[in-house]
Amino acid sequence: MIPLSSNEMLLVHGSSGTLAVVKIGTQRQFFVDTPESEIVLAMGPEELLVASGFGTGERIVNGLRCVLYMIREVNSPLIVLPKNHPASARLKIVVAAGKRIVLSCDITPGTHPEQHLLCGMKEFDGAEILGVKGGVELKGLEWAKYVKYSF
Repeated sequence: MIPLSSNEMLLVHGSSGTLAVVKIGTQRQFFVDTPESEIVLAMGPEELLVASGFGTGERIVNGLRCVLYMIREVNSPLIVLPKNHPASARLKIVVAAGKRIVLSCDITPGTHPEQHLLCGMKEFDGAEILGVKGGVELKGLEWAKYVKYSF
């Protein structure tokens, strides 16, 4: 278990991608907007927002922090694109929310309303990120480097 408080962001660095994880912090609602409807997610303090960045470096890290801030602090909705939407190929960051997030490289970025599933680079395929009391667990990412930053 990696300790993580609600005022911290965990970055997981791979060779071709970067993951960022924040705790929800307080009981609250988030909105997932799909082409067909709006889904309300009631989430607890130990649950997670996880952003997957398709790239590495300072620019991606800044983008990950920005996207997570917009969702958690500004209450921007999580947007789900329709299948075959042209913007999917241009997305550099996608987000999922929940207690357990599973990474997959076999899905189209930004098109899955299932919030336990997150598109990621091939090196992260099959990994899981779990929100646990006081921190997070990383399964299948034992090889990855990680660091915490203020959030």
